[in-house]
Amino acid sequence: MIGAKTYADRRHVLQQQLESGIAVFMGNGESPMNYQDNTYPYRQDSSFLYYWGLNSPSLAGILDVDENRSTLFGDDASMADIVWTGPQPRLADRAERVGVEATECTAALAGVLSQAVRDGRCVHFLPQYRADNRCRLETCLGLAPGAAAQYSSKALARAVIAQRSVKDAEEIAEIEAALAVSRDMHVYGMREARPGRYEREVAGAIEGIAIAGGGRLAFPIIFSRRGEVLHNHTYDNRLQDGDMVVHDSGASSRVGYASDITRTIPVSGRFSDRQRAIYRVVLGAQERALATIRPGVRFRDVHLVAARSLASDLKDLGLMRGDVEEAVAAGAHALFFPHGLGHHMGLDVHDLESLGEDLVGYDEETRRDEQFGLGYLRLGKVLQQHYVVTVEPGCYFIGPLIDQWRADRRHENFIKYDALDAWRGLGGVRIEDDVLVTNAGARILGPPIPKSVADVETTCER
Repeated sequence: MIGAKTYADRRHVLQQQLESGIAVFMGNGESPMNYQDNTYPYRQDSSFLYYWGLNSPSLAGILDVDENRSTLFGDDASMADIVWTGPQPRLADRAERVGVEATECTAALAGVLSQAVRDGRCVHFLPQYRADNRCRLETCLGLAPGAAAQYSSKALARAVIAQRSVKDAEEIAEIEAALAVSRDMHVYGMREARPGRYEREVAGAIEGIAIAGGGRLAFPIIFSRRGEVLHNHTYDNRLQDGDMVVHDSGASSRVGYASDITRTIPVSGRFSDRQRAIYRVVLGAQERALATIRPGVRFRDVHLVAARSLASDLKDLGLMRGDVEEAVAAGAHALFFPHGLGHHMGLDVHDLESLGEDLVGYDEETRRDEQFGLGYLRLGKVLQQHYVVTVEPGCYFIGPLIDQWRADRRHENFIKYDALDAWRGLGGVRIEDDVLVTNAGARILGPPIPKSVADVETTCER
């Protein structure tokens, strides 16, 4: 578990990046499903977790840059609370556990923020994705409804992104703890995805493995025979002999760090010839991308390595033609690979993107491309040592997209549309691992999860 000194050190580093003023961090409250007391599973704001370390609702924190002081805002449990939740630690005890010097009641936050405004102090806050926190800040700071986005602090966001993007040893250990649970989830999926079972039967048990591992799902499971639907969160299909299932899931560790793994499973236990061919295309793209990763390399260039690998192998299979470099430059490969290669990962499965995807993934030297497919790349900038990123190439046969491009005669110099007819029902293949950028290159984190054709088929044996 992460200790008080780590949280205090994180706040101190952040404080050094801000010239003056106060930085306010809004913790998340409970979120009702359908009435006030029936709530979704609780998830704390990730930046609050990173700096303040407390995974409980209705808290806020203020870092006073000028006075070098951290204050935690919240309330002790009332007897009415205790009846329903049992005894809870006092606010002062929770603050001590994360190295915070001072505490105030929840009601005091409004007065502190209002006073800072009257004193002309700079009040830094991050972009707010929860309406209740946004409205509360706007009220306390005297902002018009909806104005918080305009006044959120770019300086604070950039400082938080720079700090949280680089993972320390404690964070890596938490991600690997989540990955140990992910391995069990994926091995179970390979063994239980068999003809006659419904997707929901397997997906439900996989979620149970995440909970039994001490955390929860890091994001809703994708477990679908319709693998060409990139984010398919329905589980109503019955698995049939000859299907492939794309299984994309992740667990969270006890302190909130995520894993994110994808494997593709032959429901019959063995890939058909065509399935095996496409699987090897995707695995080859991932292997070539992994070999390219190192500090100082733009992740956009790693993505393009994967794209060229995929296009070259699809050309060998008779699905593409022409010069591979020209095909990728034109974006023809995106018919088969329409998403980005990966993203930052940490406390958020798409780490830090609530602060602004372009702020997280791009900078002045690397701007987002508008080309179809490449435009969905969430991380393009230069990699640094101790980044954790996902590497997840895929190859999909998306019927409506094929039909549209074919009708428009789009990239017909590079795509053999007539040859695609025999492949349309294949679905999709995606393979994903979580990768630490090291000084020498890349290290796949966590225990090995079956990935080669032989290992997947062996694991699928009943």
